[in-house]
Amino acid sequence: MMPAGERRLLTGLFEAAVRAADPEAALAANLPERPKGRTVVVGAGKGAAQLARAFERLWDGPLEGVVVTRYGYGAPCERIRVLEAAHPVPDAAGLAASVALLGAVSGLGPEDLVVALVCGGGSALLPAPPEGLDLADEAALNAALLASGAPISAMNAIRKHVSRIKGGRLAAAAAPARVVSLVVSDVPGDDPAQVASGPTVPDSVSRADALAAMRAWNIALPERVRAHLDRPEAAAPDPRDAVYARNSVRVIASAARSLEAAAAKAAEAGLPAAILSDAMEGEAREVGRVQAAIAREVALRDRPFARPVVLLSGGETTVTLKGGGKGGRNSEFLLAFALGIAGLDGIAALAADTDGIDGSESNAGAFADGGSVARLRAAGRDPAALLGDNDAWTAFDALGDLFAPGPTGTNVNDFRAILLR
Repeated sequence: MMPAGERRLLTGLFEAAVRAADPEAALAANLPERPKGRTVVVGAGKGAAQLARAFERLWDGPLEGVVVTRYGYGAPCERIRVLEAAHPVPDAAGLAASVALLGAVSGLGPEDLVVALVCGGGSALLPAPPEGLDLADEAALNAALLASGAPISAMNAIRKHVSRIKGGRLAAAAAPARVVSLVVSDVPGDDPAQVASGPTVPDSVSRADALAAMRAWNIALPERVRAHLDRPEAAAPDPRDAVYARNSVRVIASAARSLEAAAAKAAEAGLPAAILSDAMEGEAREVGRVQAAIAREVALRDRPFARPVVLLSGGETTVTLKGGGKGGRNSEFLLAFALGIAGLDGIAALAADTDGIDGSESNAGAFADGGSVARLRAAGRDPAALLGDNDAWTAFDALGDLFAPGPTGTNVNDFRAILLR
């Protein structure tokens, strides 16, 4: 197990990053003006219930609405109904939630206001297959996308054409009411149209773009979904449509702000911090190897940064599933990183998802240092074989180095901190 002092320091950086994306603080600075008519709140994502609870506390006036979050991520609300559904592969509860959100915004008038609380994870929580497809088709689509290793922009280009709610369709259903989307970004570049596949934020992605993404990433789409994409009626809404003219969008929290907060926390401990990027993408194990090479260079030659230093990064890596193991993109990143720094003293790292869950298990990520690989081998585990089987969870579970803070109530994507003493 990694030494307790290193774990505490790295955990403190993670906690600072999460606090910077606190739902109530983020919302307080971005509340819209009260409307003359009704205020209806809708939302989706792993932190949607916490956003809804915070909005209730802050809103000075009547309101109603419904949000959907992942199972186990709910929070008590008095006026906003909180639904729970499956993530990352959608289920019937998610289908019912999509119906509920569309119902909540129907029949509104021009004096009414819809506040959309949108954060990461909403794509899987809002299944709404178009005519001719069913929930099984959308579940199969999500499974194919998750196994492909494609970046989130490519996945969403396809999702937006296989839905009755994504790609701005929820906002269109609310017309003529005004829609204000308050978005917690978990995507590289903070494009609000990419968060949760943009249920209230359309973009200019086309069917041609969706098909190009399918070919570029060799995504094995289910046959019925592939046939649907060939139909002109699959086209996603045009953001220039007059139905969106009165709407507005605000990104209220993001990876960039959270990394800056972690850097400030490191400075309090007397450690300079360097933010490598808030928008890293790519295969998790490859990003892990690259960051390991940077850490080795610093540890051995004090370049491009001098020790002591903390290297911070965010973004969203991907995992192309080739094995049958357990884990997620952060633990896979970290196992590849551990292999790259094996035997080096003075390096410790944490990689975790800011929503508190990495992949399908209950951990957010894990810790690793220069001794992780040796400890694994001493325990009779082959770290390279575990990485080859996409089984990073088993590796860090064997070491006692899983990081499991529980649901955080927010989601600004991956958080990675590498400490070099």
